[in-house]
Amino acid sequence: MTEKEKMLNGEPYNSRDPELLKQYHKARAILKAYNNLDSTELQERSNLLKSLFEKMGNAVWVEAPFFCDYGEHISIGENTFINANCIFIDDNKINIGANGLIGPHVQIYTAEHPLKASERIITSEEGTHYLTSTKPVNIGRNVWIGGNSVIFPDVTIGDNVTIGAGSIVTKDIPDNVLAFGNPCKVQKQL
Repeated sequence: MTEKEKMLNGEPYNSRDPELLKQYHKARAILKAYNNLDSTELQERSNLLKSLFEKMGNAVWVEAPFFCDYGEHISIGENTFINANCIFIDDNKINIGANGLIGPHVQIYTAEHPLKASERIITSEEGTHYLTSTKPVNIGRNVWIGGNSVIFPDVTIGDNVTIGAGSIVTKDIPDNVLAFGNPCKVQKQL
């Protein structure tokens, strides 16, 4: 099994694997070009995002600057708006449904590490590295995630959900609710 296959299967993997580094550097080049484009260059912006993401629906708008690890593990549904300074750590799949609103400075994480340093930090003859594994994030249709929210690995947010600004989403959120807080909790049905 390749390191990329291990990564996408949620198994510990070597994040410095040559194949993964090649994809990482490709994404960095695309992001550099995208983040430096004039906002009026709509066709070129769209072309760059299509070359970065796994899937991108019609009328997707991503404000610059935008940051991610690989890009190719991100799927975004039509008519979704992603505001400035979002960071998507897409070491596993990130799926965002149609008609989403992602506020500024939202962070979506798929990577995780063991809590104990003795399990996280691995020392061998080749040097020291850290143990990493991943879990996907799924965000439904018609979801609004308020600015400065953080979405943890292995979280699913249902359809028609509003996540209040500044929330830390550590567990699944069902359909048709308002949820906010640290940790994020359902506040009421919508």
